[in-house]
Amino acid sequence: MNHDLKIVVILMAEDDADDRLLVKEAFAESHVANSLHFVGDGIELLDYLHGRGEYSNRDTFPFPDLLLLDLNMPRKDGREALKEIKVDPRLKKLPAVVLTTSKADEDILRSYDLGAAGFITKPVTFESLVEIIKGLGEYWVQIVKLPSKDKKGNT
Repeated sequence: MNHDLKIVVILMAEDDADDRLLVKEAFAESHVANSLHFVGDGIELLDYLHGRGEYSNRDTFPFPDLLLLDLNMPRKDGREALKEIKVDPRLKKLPAVVLTTSKADEDILRSYDLGAAGFITKPVTFESLVEIIKGLGEYWVQIVKLPSKDKKGNT
C-alpha cells in the first residue's frame, strides 16, 4: 500500500455544531492527513463550491477533493444541494459521500440516483465514528485516484 502523505481537502456540509466537533475530533483521532472545512447548510455549500462571498479566497477555502454531506439541513437540504452539484459541469466530478442519521431506503436510493459516491449512516458512538473516518481515509486518501484540479476546482 502507498503510504505517501497525500493531503485531501474535505468539505463537510453539516448543520449540527456537535456533529461537526465530533467529526473534527474523529479525524484527529484517526490520524487521517487532511484539510477539513465545514459549512452549515446547502446554500453555504454551493457558495463555498462556487467560491462566492465569504468563500471567495481559495487559499483560505480551497476547492475540496471530497464532500461529506448531511441530508437534513436548513435552508437547502443535502438532497437539493447534491442534485445541483451533479448537474453542474464544474462540480459534477466532485465525489460526494452522504453522512447522515437516516437509514431510510428511500434516502439511500435517492442519494445514489442523485450521484452520491457513497452513503454512510452516522454511528451512535464516537469509537464507531473514528473507525468510519479511518475507513474513509484509507479509501479516499490512500487508494482512490481523485481528479486533478486547479485552484478554482476545475478538472
